Amino acid sequence: MRLWPALFAALAAAPAQAVELQFCWRGAAGYSMTGLMRFPDVLRDAALVTQDDITAFEITGWRHGERLGHWSLEALGPDTSWLLSFDPIAMRFPMTGIGVFQAWNAGGAVDDCGSPGFGFNAGNGGQDVCVDGRFVTESTIPWETPLYAGTTPVTPACDGAPKLSGTYPLRTPPAPT
Repeated sequence: MRLWPALFAALAAAPAQAVELQFCWRGAAGYSMTGLMRFPDVLRDAALVTQDDITAFEITGWRHGERLGHWSLEALGPDTSWLLSFDPIAMRFPMTGIGVFQAWNAGGAVDDCGSPGFGFNAGNGGQDVCVDGRFVTESTIPWETPLYAGTTPVTPACDGAPKLSGTYPLRTPPAPT
């Protein structure tokens, strides 16, 4: 029966499964952002996934297809603006309420992404980007614009990205119990 402790140790050491999703945001004036995130598979049917659940995250900013900058969770520091909420059933980032809903290396003033740097912010003032420590006001789109994630690869032009409006279910929500 000495096999059981070794088996449990091997199972504990096995890598956990993760959900990996990609997303693409289209702002105004030719601005866009591509991104990738991962979170534990056990949260696939959770009501909400937050920044505390994310195991990998990166975004890259673009303007007319030219790279502006990049930010990843690996650069997260104590002063980094980092707020994320994601609905894994609807496969979308919620954009409702008062205040800031998403802050990915860009807080409420959208000017704290570093220089060089890139960040994204969504709040009741709109969805927009920060480039090199500057709030890029011309990138702003309405705050309620849906932002979906999916398994389809994306490009800076958001080719292959889930539709920006309407419903984009990648899977059927679990049946009520």
